[in-house]
Amino acid sequence: MQDAAFVEEMAHFVRERIPERVVHARGAGAFGYFEVTHDITKYCKAQVFQHIGKKTPVAVRFSTTSGESGSSDLDRDPRGFAVKFYTEQGNWDLVGNNTPVFFLRDPILFPSFSHAQKRNPQTHVKDPNRLWDFLSLLPETLHEVTLLFSDRGIPDGYRHMDGYTNHAFKLVNAQGEAVYAKFHYTTGQGVKYLNKERARALAGKNPDYALRDLHDAINKGDFPYWTLNIQVMTLEQAKKLSYNPFDITKVWFHNDFPLIPVGKFTLNRNPVNYFAEVEQIAFSPHNMVPGIEPSPDKMLHARMLAYPDAQRYRLGVNFSQIPVNCPMQTKVTNYERDGFMAMGDNQGNAPNYFPNSFGGPEGNPKFTETMFHLSGDVARYDNSEEDNVLQARKFYLEVLKAEERQRLCENIAESLAGAQLFIQKRAVKNFTDVHPDYGARVLAELDKLGAATQVAVQQKQEIPILGHVTFH
Repeated sequence: MQDAAFVEEMAHFVRERIPERVVHARGAGAFGYFEVTHDITKYCKAQVFQHIGKKTPVAVRFSTTSGESGSSDLDRDPRGFAVKFYTEQGNWDLVGNNTPVFFLRDPILFPSFSHAQKRNPQTHVKDPNRLWDFLSLLPETLHEVTLLFSDRGIPDGYRHMDGYTNHAFKLVNAQGEAVYAKFHYTTGQGVKYLNKERARALAGKNPDYALRDLHDAINKGDFPYWTLNIQVMTLEQAKKLSYNPFDITKVWFHNDFPLIPVGKFTLNRNPVNYFAEVEQIAFSPHNMVPGIEPSPDKMLHARMLAYPDAQRYRLGVNFSQIPVNCPMQTKVTNYERDGFMAMGDNQGNAPNYFPNSFGGPEGNPKFTETMFHLSGDVARYDNSEEDNVLQARKFYLEVLKAEERQRLCENIAESLAGAQLFIQKRAVKNFTDVHPDYGARVLAELDKLGAATQVAVQQKQEIPILGHVTFH
C-alpha cells in the first residue's frame, strides 16, 4: 500500500468503465468529410451547404439498437446511423437509423419499448413474451416490424446499408422561407443484407463482423461513402396531406416527394482510440445550425431532451467539451462553467452571468429560429385509431417479392413462436389486418413450428395466394 503506482493503477482500474448507452450501446465509428455536390440554398441557408464543392469534417457512428456493448453485430435489429457535422456555425448532429420508419409515434412509449426488448428482470434472458406482447398491443409498430423481419433486418455490415433521419426537420433559406425536409443517406457500396443462416454462422465465428469490416475497409484505403439527399414538403402540402407528415411510423412516398441530391460524405479515417473517439462521442439532436430547425415531430422533441440528458449521465455535464464533441471550426462562448469534465481554461475570466457589461455573449438574430403559429388544444391524445396498416400493406404487396414475403413470415414465426398462444393470436390478427395473406402465412409457419393452433374462424378460411389476388 506504500506503492503509489500500485494505488493509482488499481484506483483507476476499478473506475475505468462508464455507463454504456441505454440503447445503441454497441457501435463502430469513423471520420471523414462531407462535400456539397448540388445547390440547395433555395431551401436552406446553413453554411454547410453554402456552395458546391464546400467540404465539412464529419464523424459517423453506426450501431445496433437493443443489444449490450458486448452483443453481436449480426442480430436482427435496427441499425443506428448518426452523423456529426463540424460546421463553422457549430456542430450539427443528424441522428437516424437504417430504416425509413420507426416503431412508435408517441415518445411516452419509448422507455416501455426499450424495456420490452431488454432482458427479463427475473431470468435476465431475452423474452419473446415481453417483446411480442408489447408489439402486438401496438399496431403502430406493424410497418417497422414488417421491415425489420424482412431481409432488410440484418444488413451486411455498416458499409452496405442506407440511412434515414426518420424525423422531418424545418429548413429555412436566407429569405426566411421555410419547408419541411427529411434526410436520406444512400450507400455508394450498394445495399446488401445477410440471411439468417449466414448471419448465425458469422455470429459464431466473428461477432464483431460489422465493426471489423468498416475498420478494415478504411484501413486499406477502400473508403466508404454515402450520398446525402433530401425530400422537401412545403408547409401547405403538410397541411393537406392525408396522414400526419410528422408521424415517423410512416414514410413520405418518393413519387410525391422525390429525392433531391445534396452531397456526399466519405469516411477515410479510423479512430485512433476507440474509447476516446467512439465510446465518448455524443450525438444530441438539438445540435442544429441556422437554417435547420425542428419540425412539430413529437418523437424528435423527445429525442432533443433524452439524448443530451443521457450524455450528461454517461459522460458528465460538460460532455460537449470532450475533444471528439468539441466544435472544431468555431469557438463556443456561453455561461456554462465548472462541473465534471470541464476542460481547457473554463472560459477564463469571461463573465458567467447575463446580462453583463464585459463582452459576454448575447443573442444573435441570425441564430434565432423562425416564428411560427400554433393553435388548438393541448392534451394527451390516444392516437391508436390512426391508420397503422396502409403503408405496411403497400410495403408487403408492392415492395417485397414473393420469396421475400415468405422469408419475412418465416422470420416472424421463428421469433413469435416463443411467445404464449394468446400473444401469437393477437399478433397474427394484426398481420391479417395488413393483408390476409400476411396473417395466413405467419400462422402457417407457426403451425410448422408446432407453436400455434388455429387462431380465429376467419383466419381458418382458405385465402388465395398473392399470385391470384388483385389489389389496387
